[in-house]
Amino acid sequence: FLDRLLEAEVSARSERDVLVKTRMAHFPFVKTLDQFDFAFQPSVNEKQIRDLATMRFVAHGENLLLLGPPGVGKTHLAVALGMSAIMQGMSVQFLAVADLLEQIARDAKSDRLDQRLQLLGRPKLLIIDEMGYFPLDRRAGQFLFQLISRRYQKGSIILTSNKSFGDWGDIFADSVLATALLDRLLHASHTVNIRGQSYRLKEKLK
Repeated sequence: FLDRLLEAEVSARSERDVLVKTRMAHFPFVKTLDQFDFAFQPSVNEKQIRDLATMRFVAHGENLLLLGPPGVGKTHLAVALGMSAIMQGMSVQFLAVADLLEQIARDAKSDRLDQRLQLLGRPKLLIIDEMGYFPLDRRAGQFLFQLISRRYQKGSIILTSNKSFGDWGDIFADSVLATALLDRLLHASHTVNIRGQSYRLKEKLK
C-alpha cells in the first residue's frame, strides 16, 4: 500500500512539474512528435529527430537548427522537442524573434538589457523561432550575439529559420556580426533542412 501511495505521489509531482514547466516555456501551442506527419515531409529523417528527442545534444551543450520554407513544420518540431526536454525534467523557453525584438526595444528604454540576457541564459534549452522573417538592427544583432555567446557550449539552442546560412547577412545590419554569430551557433550543432510542401496549403487543398 505504501509503495502504491509513494508511486502515486511521485507521479502527481511529476505531472505538476511538467504542467508548470510547460506554462513557463510560453509555447505558442503544444505539439508532440507523434503528431508530426513524417510521411508528408519525407525530407525529414524520423530516426534523426527521434534521436534528437533523447536530448543528448542538450546534455552536450549542442545546438539544433531547423531550416526550411514557411509551413513545413519547423515550429512544430521545435515545440515537440521542447516538450520532450520538459518531460525529461529540463527547463525550456520559447521565444519568437518578433517578440524578442519587442522585448529588446522595451528593455533598452528601461536599461534592462543585461537582466534580459541573464534571464534568457538560464533555461537548459532556448528555442528561437522564425529567424529571417524580420531584419535585425544593430542593437538587436548585438543582443543576439551576446545571448548566443553567453550560452555557447553551456545551454543549447533550437533555432528555426526560413533563410539558408548564406542569406543571414541580409538579416543582420552587420555582416561581420552575422558571421561571428553563425560561427558560435554552428560550432557544435545539428542542422535539419526541410524541403517539402506547406502543411497549411495541404489543409487548404483538402
